[in-house]
Amino acid sequence: MNSIPTATLLQALHWRYATKKFDPTRKIPALEWQALEEALVLSPSSVGLQPWKFIVVTDSAMKEKLRPAAWNQGQVTECSHFVVLAVRKNIGPDHVDRHIARMVEVREVPADSLAKFRQMVTGNLDKARAEERLDIWQSHQVYIALGQFMASAALLGIDTCPMEGFEPAKFDEILGLKGTDHASIVCCAAGYRAPDDKHAAMKKVRFKPDDVIVRI
Repeated sequence: MNSIPTATLLQALHWRYATKKFDPTRKIPALEWQALEEALVLSPSSVGLQPWKFIVVTDSAMKEKLRPAAWNQGQVTECSHFVVLAVRKNIGPDHVDRHIARMVEVREVPADSLAKFRQMVTGNLDKARAEERLDIWQSHQVYIALGQFMASAALLGIDTCPMEGFEPAKFDEILGLKGTDHASIVCCAAGYRAPDDKHAAMKKVRFKPDDVIVRI
């Protein structure tokens, strides 16, 4: 695999910002969007459980329904693609078995060869459930996917804006997630910045590396 030049990576990350105003006339081309969906699918997760569902909203009417439940933020309706990242709640043996079945299919290995793996995973889930941290643990995985999505978009020259400012319960109701095994956790608008978004020209404010990185 050819590596991405260091300068290209850093340039993309410096260019990226939480876009406050999107150009509603510009849409992400199908090929680029397909790559970004694949980036979501390829996101890493603890023991590979992928405890998530990604709802991609491009329908204008649906965006209009969601906007009031997102504090009326313009990014919801102005962006090309609006992604709602949902977590798989109270994950249990059924989900583990789905994951193992997929491992058998993709890696072409016998199911019984994964018995110890299954025991380890279900044991970890039971421990997390007993400590009342299971859903929190799984929610953390969703943020890994969000980070991968945003970095991938930046490398493609596509703008994003992560959004926690919304009412999850209302989103779940609008999107048909209420009463299911999934719940909205965080959102991300994707598209292209408007030419008059003043935030695009602002310098990034970050602590100096030595203030946040400890080298041992």
